[in-house]
Amino acid sequence: MSKKEVKKNLVFKNKKVFHDFLILDTFETGIVLEGSEVKAVRDGRVNLKDSFVRVIKDELFVLNMHITHLSTAHSTYRPDERRARKLLMHRKEIDKLYTKVMKDGITIVPVKMYFNSKNKLKMQIATAEGKKLHDKREDLKKKTMKRETEQALKSYK
Repeated sequence: MSKKEVKKNLVFKNKKVFHDFLILDTFETGIVLEGSEVKAVRDGRVNLKDSFVRVIKDELFVLNMHITHLSTAHSTYRPDERRARKLLMHRKEIDKLYTKVMKDGITIVPVKMYFNSKNKLKMQIATAEGKKLHDKREDLKKKTMKRETEQALKSYK
């Protein structure tokens, strides 16, 4: 596998989302970026950790997503690293998401960012419900139990 093939299918996941939220539905959206930002994403300079999605004036925006500057980009032109970036979705889908957020108190969070088969940058967002502390602890217990049983089965063979 060549280096270009690996770079083409880059996937950036927000692992913290699965720890903090219970994922309900997922959606695929396009994202509006500037040229140097796309190059930075291809270079792997993306952090989705503390980012979230908001509906502002009937448009979706991902906020607090960090895309680090490229050293090869022109020094006078540098977009803000944490600026609000517009997400592209159909109006009906945005309206459905907005009603879910307003009525049910559900949060919209970015799950992952990737290049699709047509080499377009896409973001997977999800409607999510916040987990309580005891739910998080329960999940950690399940993970450790699963890991221990797998290790025991591996050593048994």
